[in-house]
Amino acid sequence: MKGPLFYSKILLFGEYGIIRDSKGLSIPYNFYNGALKKDENPSAEAIASNASLKRFAIYLEKLQSEQSDLVAFDLVTLKNDVETGMYFDSSIPQGYGVGSSGALVAAIYDKYAVDKITVLENLTREKLLQLKTIFSQMESFFHGKSSGLDPLNSYLSIPILINSKDNIEATGIPTQSFDGKGAVFLLDSGIVGETAPMVNIFMENLKDKGFRAMLKNQFVKYTDACVENFLHGDMKSLFTNTKKLSKVVLNNFKPMIPEQFHGIWQNGIDTNDYYLKLCGSGGGGYILGFTEDLERAKMSLKDYKLEVVYQF
Repeated sequence: MKGPLFYSKILLFGEYGIIRDSKGLSIPYNFYNGALKKDENPSAEAIASNASLKRFAIYLEKLQSEQSDLVAFDLVTLKNDVETGMYFDSSIPQGYGVGSSGALVAAIYDKYAVDKITVLENLTREKLLQLKTIFSQMESFFHGKSSGLDPLNSYLSIPILINSKDNIEATGIPTQSFDGKGAVFLLDSGIVGETAPMVNIFMENLKDKGFRAMLKNQFVKYTDACVENFLHGDMKSLFTNTKKLSKVVLNNFKPMIPEQFHGIWQNGIDTNDYYLKLCGSGGGGYILGFTEDLERAKMSLKDYKLEVVYQF
């Protein structure tokens, strides 16, 4: 048995901001993917994944009994498949901010949900929100609190524009230009990040009036501007606003940036070779970079591993 592939995702803009109703833009990232599988001779990873799926199946049964009007699963088949060794075979790194649990949630919904909403039908805003709500409840098993956006992106495999919590839509993004000098890239911190502790720090900070004001007047403002600039292909303004956003994050989200990257972060702002921002909740995993000149950024960051996500 081998199920269809579900891809990783990158939230280009909106991490933390979408909790406070900023705009967000999430795109599929096909470099990593995962699928449900069964093998005759499972590896240690497959056995660990299977154990996690067993716990997830119990959680979904509880979810279905508590919220029967939200979602129903073919639990008999799911449990049977898990008992006979099904696991999630994934190249998506965990704790890296590229949606490893999101792809798993999408795969389970796709295979076992009864009366599922499919990609082929007319995806109204209501249907997108319904999917997001279902995925949010499913993914809470892994994170404690989930927006549902990662699985939504993975499931539909199309860019998603978040206008606000209850206003999301499928969107198009400017076509890539592979000979362009500008790029969005991932920088590997070499550290696994934990989502829950980072979100907890953020929620604690929200109790502070000054932090809330900074979010509204700077963080959300620049995030919204970056989303608009990117979607309209206004790259000059995009870099102006990404630089501002990068500064705000360095000054106000220090715990989410691994310490050894504080200097590199500042260096990008000082030299304009690149600008860094959080990818996912931070604390490790990937850091997202934006540059107007990819070769220059590669020179500046020659000691690090860069993965190009998008070129323009």
